[in-house]
Amino acid sequence: MPHTTHCFNVAIVGGGIAGLAVAWRAQQRGLRTVLLERGKLAHGATHVAAGMLAPISEARVGERGLLALSRAALERYPTFVEELASASDLDPGYRAEGTLFVARDRDEAEALERELAEREALGLPVERLLPSEARRREPALAPTLRLALDIPGDHAIDPRALSAALAVAIERARGVLREGAEVARIATSADGERVTGVELTTGERIDADQVVIAAGAWVEALAGLPAHARVPVRPVKGQIMRLRERGPARPGAGRAPLLTRTIRMQPGYLVPRGDGRYVLGATMEEQGFDTAPTAGGVFELLRDAIELVPGVAELQIEELAAGLRPGTPDNAPVLGRGAIDGLQWAAGCFRHGILLAPIVADALAATLAGEPLPEVAQPFGAQRFAREAMTA
Repeated sequence: MPHTTHCFNVAIVGGGIAGLAVAWRAQQRGLRTVLLERGKLAHGATHVAAGMLAPISEARVGERGLLALSRAALERYPTFVEELASASDLDPGYRAEGTLFVARDRDEAEALERELAEREALGLPVERLLPSEARRREPALAPTLRLALDIPGDHAIDPRALSAALAVAIERARGVLREGAEVARIATSADGERVTGVELTTGERIDADQVVIAAGAWVEALAGLPAHARVPVRPVKGQIMRLRERGPARPGAGRAPLLTRTIRMQPGYLVPRGDGRYVLGATMEEQGFDTAPTAGGVFELLRDAIELVPGVAELQIEELAAGLRPGTPDNAPVLGRGAIDGLQWAAGCFRHGILLAPIVADALAATLAGEPLPEVAQPFGAQRFAREAMTA
């Protein structure tokens, strides 16, 4: 028989960036919070994420709501990381050098012109650069470069440093973090209209007034919810590489780093960490729960990067990995109250999980405290999927 442990105000299912950020803000609100992670904290999609905070690079004309949410998240980031650094005494790895969006041939240059036009139509700050000016700003770019856009408003962060700082801040705020605690079922009342806690695969039951589902790509594996209260989430594979320079590349350490800005290509990106390390990614593959890196994926990432930044060929390979982005049918997040009492969602952030962390945390802290979703987050409530389930 399942046995009950301590009671909590909030139980969070999933220890990636969304779960960690929500746990920190919830605990700050005075809500006794437990976070339950099936493996190690932040070792799923968060662990392999590049950490681009790039609402302008990612902007699409048909996604104005997501753009507004993403820009609101980025506006919160400086205060968010400053507060987090103070709370944890750790550096969250925030960088504000900006992004260069580049094209290597005529076709890509034409596509980049369309990208520029889209952003100008949205009123976003973007500067068109001739190849010579782009190479002046980033000398490592190839002389064959055809066109570039400078996007100073896009920033970056190290997700591993960010999640480590969040874990320390949660524990200092007296929140409870549990690794190796796999949730098998969301517990509900006899009539199925209220969440009452969770049951672990070990049989242990944890009672909670509210349950936040932040389980990344594994949402569908959670049993216990009625059909109308569920949210469809699928895994989308992304292969990624971590590279590093052979010697010190920090300012004052003898030589300049290969890159200072994030370089965004078509379709990938190269993100500098500022210490001689780089993240190169990422593929986009509908392959279920497969997380094995492939030779083809690695080849394509390296080929594209070396054509634009030849010095990449001299970097050492530090890590190959693949993660699973959590995608909803509209590839937009699901935030706030669910279809039954006590159920809350911080799920389906797809490619934007790291960027959206501050706004997801603030939104969920509000709804957990009985307040409405912030206006910018209201288009992303779970009700849009509940309605679909009831009419299917």
